[in-house]
Amino acid sequence: MPALAGRRVVLGVCGGIAAYKAVEVCRRLVDDGAHVVPVMTEAATRFVGEVTLSALASEPVRRSLWSDTDPIPHTTVGQGADLLVVAPATAKLLSAYAHGFSHDLLTNTLIATRAPVILCPAMHTEMWEHPSVVDNVALLRSRGVVVVDPESGRLAGGDDGPGRLADPATILAAIEQVLSAAGDMVGLRVLVTAGGTREPIDPVRFLGNRSSGKQGHALASAARRRGADVTLVTTTGRPGPQGAEVVRVGTAAEMLGAVRSHAPSADVVVMAAAVADFTPVAPAAHKLKKCDGVPAIELEPTVDILAELGRTRSADQTLVGFAAETDDVVAHAASKLASKGVDLMVVNDVGAPGVGFEHDTNEVRILGASGQVAHVPLRTKDQVADAVLDAVVGLRRGSHGD
Repeated sequence: MPALAGRRVVLGVCGGIAAYKAVEVCRRLVDDGAHVVPVMTEAATRFVGEVTLSALASEPVRRSLWSDTDPIPHTTVGQGADLLVVAPATAKLLSAYAHGFSHDLLTNTLIATRAPVILCPAMHTEMWEHPSVVDNVALLRSRGVVVVDPESGRLAGGDDGPGRLADPATILAAIEQVLSAAGDMVGLRVLVTAGGTREPIDPVRFLGNRSSGKQGHALASAARRRGADVTLVTTTGRPGPQGAEVVRVGTAAEMLGAVRSHAPSADVVVMAAAVADFTPVAPAAHKLKKCDGVPAIELEPTVDILAELGRTRSADQTLVGFAAETDDVVAHAASKLASKGVDLMVVNDVGAPGVGFEHDTNEVRILGASGQVAHVPLRTKDQVADAVLDAVVGLRRGSHGD
């Protein structure tokens, strides 16, 4: 794989039965030209021999903060890496990394690096589905960490379910994708909007939508991971990616003000937020009571932020819109692409299973101004984010003659 040739990959191995698969991942990385630095936890050595990984990797296994001739091995290893991948990643590792608990060489290295990180969890089904693990994975993803979800299948102990380490080929594909994209947005200023706006009816109630902001946050994390300077305007309380500027808003008017402030200096604007089309003209100052009868709520249209951006943007700015549809999705998206003056329109069918609002997965079609339509089948929102940014990078390279 060209993306791996000459790249320095730190391969972390945790203590779990799936550690034996790390041997195959290591071998394939070396075969594809990567320089592999293996880092094992103490528990990992109970499942895989240190000599085995040392023989297959590019240099001997490291596993202690104190036994190396380097006085600060975690800093040296982390700073010199092009990528860190942990396979398998246990529940303990996920918790420690999410909360900054640096208790061994591997967790210290993860916290000390600025290189992209891929985690490949493996554990029993009950552990993978435990709320604490779910929360830790979500937190790490929000910071830009790539998580290769475990597969369903036969587990240690003989039962079946989700939690089995992803196939080595799947892990290698994720590594190639991350290394191929790493740095391709360096120097670009990217503005991303996320979440659904809330238009107040009274101090308690609001008009809103089902947008969770997951796709917008995934886009911001992916852009940051690829080297961009990112500003995220979001209606959610989700943490933004490390190093990004995060602007919290609530209403469509607040979203408009934030976008107007930040869009002029952006090279790329990705409008992934679900902005309300209408807002109450005069929100009630006090909570409306049921005993007073059904209130008459007068609505007025909000400013079409995407259309305004299309009219006012500079010639070298790339503008991406999002559309959530339930029927004739491509036709509706094509109409919006033309009327709003955007370069790319990303559309999904939110009535389809596992797609769009509140899900961790999405399926989209990316429409270009020249009529092309790229289909991204059902994938994680992190993967969809990278597909959208791949289209942005490709478009900019073509328009700038790179």
